[in-house]
Amino acid sequence: TDEIMQQEIRPLVAVDIIEQLHRQFAILSGGRGKDGAPIITFPEFAGFSEIPDDDFLNVVTYLTSIPSLEAASIGFIIIIDRRRDKWSAVKASLTRIAGAFPGNLQLVFVLRPSRFIQRAIADIGIKLYRDDFKMKVPIIMLNSVSDLHGYIDKSQLTRELGGTLEYGHSQWIHHRTAIENFAMTVKTTAQMLQTFGTDLAETELPNDVQCTEELLSSHTDHHGKLKDELKLAVKQGATLLTCIREPVTRSANSKLSPDELENVATVERLLAQLDETEKAFDQFWTKHHLKLEQCLQLRHFEHDFREIKLTLDNLMETQAGFTDIGDSVTRVENLLKEQKHLEEKGQAPLEKAQSLALHGEQLIQNNHYAVDSIRPKCVELRRICDDFTNETKKKYDILGKSLELHKQLDKASQWCEAGIYLLASQAVDKCQSQEGAETALVEIEKFLVTAKEHQLSNLKEFYNQFDMILTPEIKANAQRIVQKLEDVQEMFDKRQVSLKKLAAKQTRPVQPVAPHPESSPKRASPKITRPAVVENLGQFCGAPGRGPAAQNGNHALVQGLIEKCISESQGHIINELIETERVYVEELQSIIEGYASEMDNPSLVHLIPSALQNKKEILFGNLPEIYDFHNRIFLKEIENCIENPELLARCFLKRKEDLQIYEKYCQNKPRSEALWRQCGDSIFFQECQRKLDHKLSLDAYLLKPVQRITKYQLLLKEMLKCSKNSEGTAELEEALATVLDIIKSVNDSMHQIAITGYEGDVSELGKLLMQGSFNVWTDHKKGHNKVKDLARFKPMQRHLFLYTKMLLFCKKREENTDGHEKTASYSFKNSLKMSTVGITENVKGDNKKFEIWYNGREEVYIIQASSVELKNTWISEIRKVLTGQLEACR
Repeated sequence: TDEIMQQEIRPLVAVDIIEQLHRQFAILSGGRGKDGAPIITFPEFAGFSEIPDDDFLNVVTYLTSIPSLEAASIGFIIIIDRRRDKWSAVKASLTRIAGAFPGNLQLVFVLRPSRFIQRAIADIGIKLYRDDFKMKVPIIMLNSVSDLHGYIDKSQLTRELGGTLEYGHSQWIHHRTAIENFAMTVKTTAQMLQTFGTDLAETELPNDVQCTEELLSSHTDHHGKLKDELKLAVKQGATLLTCIREPVTRSANSKLSPDELENVATVERLLAQLDETEKAFDQFWTKHHLKLEQCLQLRHFEHDFREIKLTLDNLMETQAGFTDIGDSVTRVENLLKEQKHLEEKGQAPLEKAQSLALHGEQLIQNNHYAVDSIRPKCVELRRICDDFTNETKKKYDILGKSLELHKQLDKASQWCEAGIYLLASQAVDKCQSQEGAETALVEIEKFLVTAKEHQLSNLKEFYNQFDMILTPEIKANAQRIVQKLEDVQEMFDKRQVSLKKLAAKQTRPVQPVAPHPESSPKRASPKITRPAVVENLGQFCGAPGRGPAAQNGNHALVQGLIEKCISESQGHIINELIETERVYVEELQSIIEGYASEMDNPSLVHLIPSALQNKKEILFGNLPEIYDFHNRIFLKEIENCIENPELLARCFLKRKEDLQIYEKYCQNKPRSEALWRQCGDSIFFQECQRKLDHKLSLDAYLLKPVQRITKYQLLLKEMLKCSKNSEGTAELEEALATVLDIIKSVNDSMHQIAITGYEGDVSELGKLLMQGSFNVWTDHKKGHNKVKDLARFKPMQRHLFLYTKMLLFCKKREENTDGHEKTASYSFKNSLKMSTVGITENVKGDNKKFEIWYNGREEVYIIQASSVELKNTWISEIRKVLTGQLEACR
């Protein structure tokens, strides 16, 4: 019994016993008894007794496992067909079936042998041996198939048993094999999906973008293959279902047997199971795929966050380094420019940070699983942006206050200097007359009216106003200027007293008397540096009754004070020039050593972008030449002017030719800027800047030479203000003219290099004297009248270049370069040789027009300047050229 039980639960499938099934010693035709009991038929089979027990047991066990549990529970009906056999065969069959049948039996029908003798033996044998068969169910011996039809409907019996049930054994085996294969496919597919699902659930999410992308791609590919397997399995099931239903499809009169109907139900159940499995898998995959995509979004977000955070930290660090509030108006203005540059530099990273924070918030709104990781980063990004913005505003506020402070100090200082200059310019001899004294008083009163707008408020209010930026140095400077204001005010007070006495009508002659030492007024004063000078200034013009000797002595004292003040002002300018020159030289040195030389450093070569290879001279121009000149020569020469300010002008006049090197530098600047725009963001420059600890990038330092050459003219103008009508003024004016001429040459050359389309060599046209934009009309004798008329009324916009040998007419064009400022170029249109032109200085109807004509007025160009002054300047230069040619011909 144990053996039979073990064999009952053995998972047999058709393919395992395919050979035994093909022998057809037992069949499950699909027929049913009247109560639905499944029928198993044992057809006539010659070698039935020779079938091995295992083969018999496997086939019978397999056949009993096919019907549904409901049908099997009713009990099986067995039909043993032994019509052509002997009683011994019947007995053997019953014995074997009774001993090995694993199912629940209901009835056993035996079609007894048809021959008379064997039938008689069978009747006797069944009575004698019934108990030996150990069957607890009835065994009905039948003489013919017609007897069988009395128990089982003909529609449930095969043709061999006189019935109408269609049964093909090969097709039955084929269907069973296909159903079981499909069931195995469904099971395998479900297991594959289960395994894949387990793998997905146990997969750890990667920590970087690349690995996440690879994992997402791998899982998506695997998912695609499994979906293909599912589609294939569904297709297999659908095909199988069609095959089983094929008889019904072919003939409307055909009906499927109960077993075939069970086969249909089995396949449909398997297909439904497959569909449920697919739906469950798709639902799981959707969640997993979403998580992987969210993981990839998170990794991208984290990667972008790290990059932008590093940039913002560097920006904040740079900003934190801006602690200088400036010690002069010029310095503060430069600091404001640097702050503006930093603000502009930070604009792009700030926009990226805000965009990334917005992206993070969108991820949170889309129910991202890593909300707790994303939200703090969004908060951090917005915090840094706000900090930078607030700190920038704070810096601007501080620098604005500093600028206002230094402007107030400068105004006060300038007012003092102007006051001293006024006092010094009032000649002593002219003040002796009543009229002269009154004139001098009016001058002083007019000047003193301006005092309120230039003087500082009292120190306490001043300190309260600028408390946030007051340093010990600024306090000391403010106190010094307040003291200077008091001194100058006192000088004016005493001068007014003296002048008022002189202006009063005198009723009697006054004898000059030599002053007694004790007659000099005394006053208590905490001031150490000025009291004697200020006291003597009180008698600058001499009080009534004082002699010429006293007047001459007082005049000398005041004159000395004035010269001292002028000398101090000149000293300040010289000091500023030397200090800024030293800083300039140091900056040039840092650029050459920290950037230019590093381009030849083998350890940094791999960081240099390909676009920058072998282009050091384009990027830096002749910067090394400028550095060498200033470091070896110019700085040392202006340092010698500390004790002798009058030598400053000679320095510039002496080095006029050397300073032309700036023209070459400025001509190269557009090429340098274009190259910087292409390569400025490279790691190489960032590394060099980091090593130098520069707050600004290289492009800001490459502007220094351009800024420096313009700085000289400002300082020379300041020197001229302090030196009017004094020794050396003429030289200073000549030095200023020299520097302005260099700046003009630089400016002109910058325009000249932008000329395009001129086939000749501009260097052969002589010196470039002037350049500028004008409205131009043409009036030529040649050409169609309509063209002439039109030309008269519609001016052409032309940029003119005046050389000693040629006048070029060009058209100005402006182009945007990569989102940067517009770059001008000048397209060549026409030229006139200066040796063949004439000029008409005035054109009727417009005092801003003049004419240049060619070949006896064959070609006439009417030129309109933007102002009368500009027109006169050009006429003057053209006249000089023409006069020079005339003299050369003589």
